[in-house]
Amino acid sequence: IDLFGTIIMPFLLLIMTNGQFVFGYAKPVPINPANFKNPRQGMALSAAGGPAINVILAILSVLILKFIVLPLSVFMPQDLAEKIAVPTALMLQKSIYLNIVLAAFNLIPIPPLDGGRVAVGFLPYKQAATLSRIEPFGMIIVIILIATHIADYFVIPVANLFLRLLQLF
Repeated sequence: IDLFGTIIMPFLLLIMTNGQFVFGYAKPVPINPANFKNPRQGMALSAAGGPAINVILAILSVLILKFIVLPLSVFMPQDLAEKIAVPTALMLQKSIYLNIVLAAFNLIPIPPLDGGRVAVGFLPYKQAATLSRIEPFGMIIVIILIATHIADYFVIPVANLFLRLLQLF
């Protein structure tokens, strides 16, 4: 448990957004950059894994919904479909949306979010060093972006792009 990320920040977001957007985080998993051939790019690729797994979970939810739950609901008796298929479909729809929003949010290029770590890994050294200096203030910046709805200008278009791409499935 991270005192700020698990307790303080979710409480502040609960108050500042009237419960509309609340999240938290635990202590990050330690990664040793010395284990990578190219430490900067290795760290960037490791950071990209977070949003990537969110997108993969959204894709899996779409596939399960489309190829298992919806087809089975056609053959179920109506009362069974209402008790099992409908709630399952709703959970999968929420899983799709939640994972896409988390991926889009986590791609905001502010360290310590994964988007910031990816940017630090692929920017030229001077710009990467400058960006990495804001990391101690990153979560405060993120909270301000959420509270002022400025984050919406990044998250909503990226989430809509991901959701449109998922419609291909």
